[in-house]
Amino acid sequence: MDKLETLFSMQDTLNKKIGVNVHTFTDEQQQAWILNYSRAMSQEMSELIDSVPWKWWAKYQKFDKQNVCVELIDILHFWISSCQVMGLSAEDVFRIYTQKNQVNLERQDQGYDKKETSDCQHIR
Repeated sequence: MDKLETLFSMQDTLNKKIGVNVHTFTDEQQQAWILNYSRAMSQEMSELIDSVPWKWWAKYQKFDKQNVCVELIDILHFWISSCQVMGLSAEDVFRIYTQKNQVNLERQDQGYDKKETSDCQHIR
């Protein structure tokens, strides 16, 4: 098992321990939990932002590198859960990531001067 597969397995175990079994969700539950996890990631992103001095006018702020790392991992927890809600495995994520990365590279090679949503329709 590779590292990403291990993380997916660990997250599945944690979710089941807290009573969330994404593998049995109905479409309505999928929708609700994607929203739950999106909100959770948004909150964790806010906590991440608060760990970085972003108030250029305030002198008291410190860059909390340790907490930045913790918040990034909290986001990852919810991101993996979101992938699992949608039935994506670690292998699926790798495949889709590589396809989307190729689209992003092609966009840059072509100057990325217009939004072309159709260039992602082949990604599965």
